[in-house]
Amino acid sequence: MAEETKKEEQTQEAVAQEQTNQNKLQASAQQQNPEQFLNDFDWHRYQEGIEEVEDEKLNEFEKLVAENFVETLNNEVVEGTVVNLTDQDAIIDINAKSEGVISLNEFRYNPDLKVGDKVDVLIDVREDAEGQLILSHRKARVIKAWERVNKAQEDGTIVNGFVKCRTKGGMIVDVFGIEAFLPGSQIDVKPIRDYDAYVGKTMEFKVVKINHEFKNVVVSHKALIEADIEEQKKEIIGQLEKGQVLEGVVKNITSYGVFVDLGGVDGLVHITDLSWSRINHPNEVVELDQTLNVVILDFDEDKTRIQLGLKQLSKHPWEALNPELKEGDEVEGVVTVIADYGAFIEVEEGVEGLIHVSEMSWSTHLRSAQDFVNVGDKVKAKVLTLDREERKMSLGIKQLTPDPWTDITEKYPVGSKHTGEVRNFTNFGVFVELEEGIDGLIYISDLSWTKKIKHPSEFCKVGDQLDVVVLELDVNGRKLSLGHKQTEKNPWDDYADQFAVGTKHTAAITEMVDKGATIEFNEDVTAFIPGRHLEKEDGSKLKKGEEAEFQIIEFNKEFKRVVASHTVLFKEEEQKIVKTAAKKAKDESQKTTLGDANAELQALKDKMEGK
Repeated sequence: MAEETKKEEQTQEAVAQEQTNQNKLQASAQQQNPEQFLNDFDWHRYQEGIEEVEDEKLNEFEKLVAENFVETLNNEVVEGTVVNLTDQDAIIDINAKSEGVISLNEFRYNPDLKVGDKVDVLIDVREDAEGQLILSHRKARVIKAWERVNKAQEDGTIVNGFVKCRTKGGMIVDVFGIEAFLPGSQIDVKPIRDYDAYVGKTMEFKVVKINHEFKNVVVSHKALIEADIEEQKKEIIGQLEKGQVLEGVVKNITSYGVFVDLGGVDGLVHITDLSWSRINHPNEVVELDQTLNVVILDFDEDKTRIQLGLKQLSKHPWEALNPELKEGDEVEGVVTVIADYGAFIEVEEGVEGLIHVSEMSWSTHLRSAQDFVNVGDKVKAKVLTLDREERKMSLGIKQLTPDPWTDITEKYPVGSKHTGEVRNFTNFGVFVELEEGIDGLIYISDLSWTKKIKHPSEFCKVGDQLDVVVLELDVNGRKLSLGHKQTEKNPWDDYADQFAVGTKHTAAITEMVDKGATIEFNEDVTAFIPGRHLEKEDGSKLKKGEEAEFQIIEFNKEFKRVVASHTVLFKEEEQKIVKTAAKKAKDESQKTTLGDANAELQALKDKMEGK
């Protein structure tokens, strides 16, 4: 019995020793070839409990899993290998606990995808409903692309991009799968006129701006060549000299000048240096891509600016001006510029003369030059002054016609009647134009025999036709004095008889005024009745609208003053005064001569003029 027990113990020890040896061999095998061990491990038997695993063995297994399988993090891109291709998916091994799946739609850009290719992937779903690992190649490409774009901006490296299409203000460029914006101003150093010529091209770019918030990328092709161009500019400018003539190509035309490419460096021809003649826009002289010779006027090495000239290559027009041209000659030219003070006439290319507005008409009333000529008109003029050294010329148009004042005494003698046009007003009269260059003044006192006029605008308006009589003529002073009322008989000559002192008239009180009242005998004659002459025979006074008989007690034709009285009709004392006034008026009228009347009229005019 003791022997059997001993044998059984020896057998168990042998089995245990065998198991230990096997475990050691198995552990050694695991260490030598862990991937093979993991592949051969029967998970089903282990999960069903068919095969029990010791804790030490399980710990060793978990250690091997941790050491040999990739644990991917969120947004971490890993490299995988294509192990199988189906009709719809690509099976990717990323050395994880299971293989992942990616739809073939994400590889449309790569139709040649095959088993064994290495691809970047990102875990999209760690385990779907079927326990499958879902990967994304598209998301991995985007992350990698942004990493490359950011690095390109940081390092200033050059990237290749494919110009996909035009957009507002520039182009859309594919860079590493990201759509970047290429502004039109960043395509080239020269202005681009045909954007479509760049569509479909692969070009080199520099990443100049990234907006991480809005995921925007801006690239530039111009930046790649600017540095080289700056160096090239400095080298070219260093060899320039003033007065040097170079050949260039018109690169850009603006309203203020033309940019010319001199072979790597640009120069500006200002609009004033394009032509000796006046021009409104540079495109009147040059056109884009035109090859022309220009002269260097000035340059700045520090600012790399070059000032060019085109007109300087031809002789100055004033130097080529006809040497026989002199003052008094007649010339013909085209109106190029109009100002308020006159107009510039180009008599030859680059040679202009000024016609002052005062030299456009014999009229003494200055007007705007636009009343006489327009830009583009062909006009004839006479040379008034010519200064070849100062390159100035003054011209006149009115000199081509006779001065109307040369025979003024024959056409407009004193006392002659004419019709003129009202040109303008002053406070003291009206200027009337009888013909071009002949103006006369009608004093306000010579407008009407009967109306009391405070300002000429009450009597007429500009443009009206007025009949006038020449009153005075000053040939040397070129002054003409006119009268309008003199064209008709003075009604006050008749009124002097009709309303003579002592005559009696019946009328109604028109209006009560300060110190008396007024009555209207007709539209011209209004008489004043002093307050004490309104008394009636019964002692009462006349009132507004009351009709009565009146006797004229004062009449002054010159000042159009008429005074009447009702009281004088029944009071002897007032009658004596009236008879005395009547006799005095009669004696004075007999002594008054025509010369006296003219002298009084002139004295009145002088008084009005402030003389």
